[in-house]
Amino acid sequence: MLYQIPSFLLDVIVGLLGGACLLRLYMQYHRVPFGNPLGRFVFAVTDWIVLPLRRIVPSVKRWDLASAIAAWLLVMAKFLLLWMLMGSLGRWAILPLVSLIGLLQLAISGLTALLIVYVVLSWVPNASSMLQDLIGRLAEPLVRPLRRFIPLVGGVDLSPLAAVVLLQIGAIVLGSLMATAFGLGR
Repeated sequence: MLYQIPSFLLDVIVGLLGGACLLRLYMQYHRVPFGNPLGRFVFAVTDWIVLPLRRIVPSVKRWDLASAIAAWLLVMAKFLLLWMLMGSLGRWAILPLVSLIGLLQLAISGLTALLIVYVVLSWVPNASSMLQDLIGRLAEPLVRPLRRFIPLVGGVDLSPLAAVVLLQIGAIVLGSLMATAFGLGR
C-alpha cells in the first residue's frame, strides 16, 4: 500500500503532464491550431517545462523535440522517484531505457484514448463540431492508412478498431520489453 498510492499518484500526474507534452508534440507535427480550448489547456499545462527546454533543444523540421524531451524527463522522474521509494537505485543505469519504454507506453495510451474519443464522437450527431474537427484532425493520420486495406463493413468503418488493436499489440510488446529491462536490471 505504501508503494501503490505514490505509484498511482505519480501515474496520474505524469500521465497528465507527460501526455500533454506528447499531445503538444503531436498537434504541432500535424499543424493543428492551438486556438481552441484543448490547445490552450495543453499550452497552459506544458509551458513551464517545454519553453525552458526550447532554449537548448531546437525543433527538427515539424518535430518539437523540446516537448518530446519534456515528456521523457517527466517519465524518468517518475521512475526515479518510485525506485527511490523502493530502495532500488542500483538500477540507475537502465533508467533512460526504462523511461523511453514508459514514454512509448504513455504515447500508445494517449493514441488509444484519442481513437476511442474519435469513435464515440462519430456516433453522437450533435457533438461540438469544433471538438469533432479537432479530434478528427488528430485521429485521421492513424486510421487513414488502414482504410486502404479495411473496407467498410455494412457501412461501418472498422479502421479505428484495427488501429486500437495494433496499438494494443505495441503496448504488449513494450510491456514485455519493460519486464525484460527490469529483469536485466536486477
